[in-house]
Amino acid sequence: MKLPTFLGGVHPPEGKALTEDKAIEGLLPKGDLVYPLSQHIGAPCAPVVAKGDHVKVGQKIADTDAFVSAPIFSSVSGTVKEIGSRMTISGSVDPCIVIENDGQYEEAPSLLEGLDHNPGPEDYVKLIRAAGIVGMGGACFPTHVKLSPPKGSVIRWIIVNGAECEPYLSCDNRLMLEHTESIVRGLELVLELFPEAQGVIAIENNKPQAIEAMSAMVEKCGNERIRVMPHKVKYPQGAEKMLIWSVTGQETPPPPALPADVGCIILNARTTYQIWLALTKGRPVTHRIVSVTGDAVMEPKNLEVPLGISVQELLDACGGFKEDPVKVLAGGPMMGLAMRSLDVPVVKGTSGILCLTSKSAWIAEESACLRCGRCVEVCPMHLEPTLLDHAVRRRDYEEFEAHNGMSCIECGSCAYTCPASRHLVQSYKDGKAAVTAARRAAAAAARAKEAAQKPETEAKK
Repeated sequence: MKLPTFLGGVHPPEGKALTEDKAIEGLLPKGDLVYPLSQHIGAPCAPVVAKGDHVKVGQKIADTDAFVSAPIFSSVSGTVKEIGSRMTISGSVDPCIVIENDGQYEEAPSLLEGLDHNPGPEDYVKLIRAAGIVGMGGACFPTHVKLSPPKGSVIRWIIVNGAECEPYLSCDNRLMLEHTESIVRGLELVLELFPEAQGVIAIENNKPQAIEAMSAMVEKCGNERIRVMPHKVKYPQGAEKMLIWSVTGQETPPPPALPADVGCIILNARTTYQIWLALTKGRPVTHRIVSVTGDAVMEPKNLEVPLGISVQELLDACGGFKEDPVKVLAGGPMMGLAMRSLDVPVVKGTSGILCLTSKSAWIAEESACLRCGRCVEVCPMHLEPTLLDHAVRRRDYEEFEAHNGMSCIECGSCAYTCPASRHLVQSYKDGKAAVTAARRAAAAAARAKEAAQKPETEAKK
């Protein structure tokens, strides 16, 4: 049977054999825990604790009134040691809360203790926001916002993204194998919010055990609104627009259109699990699973770790390096970020730490574009990568925007297939940053002009 997929894309070496059969192991932190105040798309949080305060596991330490945001919780009990700037996993220096772990793991009250009734659908979105749940696949978009589509939207599909198409990573695969029922039950809870929707659990076909386990659990639960849909193994199958196309046959319009505009909501498998934890156990986001992998790692593992723990501690738990890596990435080889330091904290979106030797991370010199068209063939967004690259190199950002450069999902398919080793993704990132900065400057100028004209208008009155 032909498996569903999308047009374009690539199939890089999977590298998943290093960890796909490794059961999840817990890891307790040894050093201080560091919590960046922005671990999500949207407004950064502000501290709700002060230096010297005692905190417990699951206690809120940062929040904001902004709708597009998500609170942050302590993953240990201990004392607030510092509130200041620290280097984060992206390489930037950002405001953080530092907590000294007392090793007692004293727990804060459950999120459900404030309710005088069992939570129902009318409570779900508020509890999901209160739990700090975001897209745990890496995008980190606040989940309560996803579950609050514009008025009049009809949601017809809730898609659980278990594709995990990024090479080397297997944290979602292990979660689906070891917490199968919790994911299905989490999807059932979400479906209570959208009575017209069907639930689809999408899994790439290179995870046969997960497909079998999830299918058996769906049958056991007996919910006719849920089905498991195996997908062809192809990168980036797990991207929202690609998954919507392969599941529903619909094309998502360009930005600012959202999946909800075509009746879809996409939730990562870990996000669905976190929803179950929040709505049934009252537990906020304090931990996540990280695949520590690559040919430079002594013993690759899937580790469930507290947020805020140092990446160095994860590598120590895996025996360190058996060979000095030439590249350490936060995430996978296609979309991961090169790390400047290992002394940085794990955050909500940290799905993997990939350590590669010179054998597997050959970095070629860039040469002139060969005009072969391979990048056009594989682009899942049907863009013209070479044209966008030339526009950015000429700093012609108007042309970059005119040719839909802002629609690029930065998947890296074009760079992977480029025989000239062009730095295409970095080029698009630069172009998108320039366009975004220009838009912000234009909006600020418009606001300033409006503010300047306001006194003159009032004076004439």
